[in-house]
Amino acid sequence: MTPPTVNALERFTVINFKPKLFVTLPGYSRQQLTQDLSAGLTVGVLALPLAMAFAIASGMSPTAGIWTAIVAGLLIAALGGSRVQIGGPTGAFIPIIYGIVAHYGVQNLLIATMLAGAILVGLALARLGSLIRFIPRTVVIGFTNGIAVVIFLAQIKDFLGLPIENLPAEFFAKVRTLFYAVPHADVPTVLLAFTSLGVLLGWNRMAKRVAWMARVPGPLAVLVIATAANAVLKLPVETIGSRFGGIPQAIPPISLPELTLSDLGRLISPAITIALLGAIESLLSARVADAAIEDRHDPNQELMAQGLANLAAPLFGGFAATGAIARTATNVRSGGRTPVAGIAHSITLLLVVLIAAPAAAYVPLATLSAIVVLVSINMGEWHEFRELRRYSLNYRVVLLATFLITVIFDLTLAVEIGMVLASLFFIYRVQTLSGVERLALPAQGPDGASNEGIAAFHLFGSMFFGSVGKIEDELDVKQLEGTIVVLDMYKVINLDTTALEMLDNLLRDLRKAKADLVLCGLNKQPLSIIQRSGFADRIGNNHFCDTLQAGVEEARLLRKLA
Repeated sequence: MTPPTVNALERFTVINFKPKLFVTLPGYSRQQLTQDLSAGLTVGVLALPLAMAFAIASGMSPTAGIWTAIVAGLLIAALGGSRVQIGGPTGAFIPIIYGIVAHYGVQNLLIATMLAGAILVGLALARLGSLIRFIPRTVVIGFTNGIAVVIFLAQIKDFLGLPIENLPAEFFAKVRTLFYAVPHADVPTVLLAFTSLGVLLGWNRMAKRVAWMARVPGPLAVLVIATAANAVLKLPVETIGSRFGGIPQAIPPISLPELTLSDLGRLISPAITIALLGAIESLLSARVADAAIEDRHDPNQELMAQGLANLAAPLFGGFAATGAIARTATNVRSGGRTPVAGIAHSITLLLVVLIAAPAAAYVPLATLSAIVVLVSINMGEWHEFRELRRYSLNYRVVLLATFLITVIFDLTLAVEIGMVLASLFFIYRVQTLSGVERLALPAQGPDGASNEGIAAFHLFGSMFFGSVGKIEDELDVKQLEGTIVVLDMYKVINLDTTALEMLDNLLRDLRKAKADLVLCGLNKQPLSIIQRSGFADRIGNNHFCDTLQAGVEEARLLRKLA
């Protein structure tokens, strides 16, 4: 086999850098510009409360959330592989970011985010974007629902105004702390939180019937109403101003977080978690958007943009970002069809910061918490639990294991164990669909020649490490001593090196017993590995036949020559 050429290597290691923005600009019309600007404005005002709420829930400042949405959103739109992707902080990152902040601190979170960005760029350069699709649906549903539960639990503190200084990150300690603190809930905070949640639910429902309400996102509506009420009534509740001192009305200075080699080693695992979740969520969001706009995204280009966004956001005090499914869907519904809408969304947020930042001091944290609570409820695919009875035990075990491990431990472990379980169940399933059957040969062939001393077997499915044991039991040389074995393999879809070793051992043992082996009907992949491995030379070219009948005839000839 000749080594690959430089051009072939380049195709596998160098991404064709072509953002969707460059694809859509030729022929760009004024009408589309109007639609994109309108959609960007809509998504921008929706992103404002979500960015602040997600940041606070993650243990960061609302300023960090807004600048994550501005910087990352701009880069993901301008350099991404999707026409309509909206990037920024998302609810799925909340438990991950909160845990990193609690264990390593804010500065190390920024470093982990930049490391994750570098990992995503590496995945893009290696053209591994399509591999994210190999994660089973059960694992995705399990960790998505698990993250929703973790987010919901984390919001109870601000939703009820509980007097907890530091909420533990560990599940059982968190539940115990919340349980003992609930009797001390702050009544004004509870009333405002439930009122905000009620207004948000009501607004979303009415928006389906009233045209003008549909143009104003529910989170923005409840944020404005609660902030205005607090500014006028001076409600006795905690606000962005009381906890964070408000939001600076300026662009933050660009700064690099301090990095030491000891910190770098500790942060590799959190960085991989951020990169993994960011890749999964962004590509899932892009796939959902593809169906809505009848387009196809470039997964490697999307990962490149996600990586660059996560490298840049920490320079402005931001943190991990990815494609946001809800904001991307809003962009599509609002008429956005090119990356210009995503760029307009970032510019909208920037103008809000530069013009209206002082008003953020009056934003009640209970209202932001209510927004995140509803996000956590909506992000979970809870109907999947009701549907579990319809599926196999394997499906249920993988989904529930991923869900419970996400809730009790962490996302990284959940995905790892979920993938291992899914792989093991898949191997078992493929093994059950593979096997060998002995064929009954007539006593004589068409020419009257005897078939005595010849045994024919039909192999089917996948001959790989998981099915070799079952096949070896049927092809026991001790029971086939002195018999020429004909293997009909036209239904074998693939052959791995373990199965090849089994065939090699079978050939050796048969020839020791003065017998032989004939292979029939080999498909392209099994024939390729047999030739590349040298097994074809060891068995001999005359031991390959196109059909079972030809194989039996060859076996008669070998018997005569023996």
